[in-house]
Amino acid sequence: MATGEQVTIKTPDGEFMAYQNGEGPAIVVIQEIFGVNQVMRDLTDHYAAQGFTAICPDLFWRIKPGIQLTDKTEEEWQQAFDYMNQFDIDKGVDDIGETLRYARRQGGGKAGAVGYCLGGLLAYLTACRTGSDATVGYYGVNIDKYLGEAKTIAKPLMLHIAAEDRFVDKDAQKTVMDALKDHDQVTLHRYEGVDHAFARPGGEHFDAKAAENANARTRAFFQSHLG
Repeated sequence: MATGEQVTIKTPDGEFMAYQNGEGPAIVVIQEIFGVNQVMRDLTDHYAAQGFTAICPDLFWRIKPGIQLTDKTEEEWQQAFDYMNQFDIDKGVDDIGETLRYARRQGGGKAGAVGYCLGGLLAYLTACRTGSDATVGYYGVNIDKYLGEAKTIAKPLMLHIAAEDRFVDKDAQKTVMDALKDHDQVTLHRYEGVDHAFARPGGEHFDAKAAENANARTRAFFQSHLG
């Protein structure tokens, strides 16, 4: 698999960088709170290897371009939470929309998105607010606060929910599932006994079985709706 490249995406507010790899229908890979780090680049390469143009935009560029943290130290966790608290979610979704438009200009045809952690919420909002052809969110936090937007979801959305998510309590999970379970564009999968970031390779709560299951569902979902 070829190494990806850094590309520039221009918006009305300025320009930001993104990591891109692969050819075919596009998938925008939406970052966690740690920036476009090695985990996100590896995920981008993973989708590229499946036959997609995968693009991971630097959504923290308005705070500080090029942030790359890990989940290995308490200091980095605190930095990541600080960046998340500064992050403008609405502007972030706008940037994802610009990335989708950029992807379509590359001639790849359909374009979707997949997000993790903070990116899981942004994936949900991408399905609500943009023309993403198919969208997947992994363990999104605070989706329950945006359920009023679900009525605008017009294209397929899949959400992977961690039953023991430390950042999304059982009441919030139930609220999300009750609100979305009958939506004709939404597919929900809940994974028992796993915590937030169960699909992050090398992470503290990585669960190989649940990750394999979720990733297989995601792969089939994108192949069905973007292929």
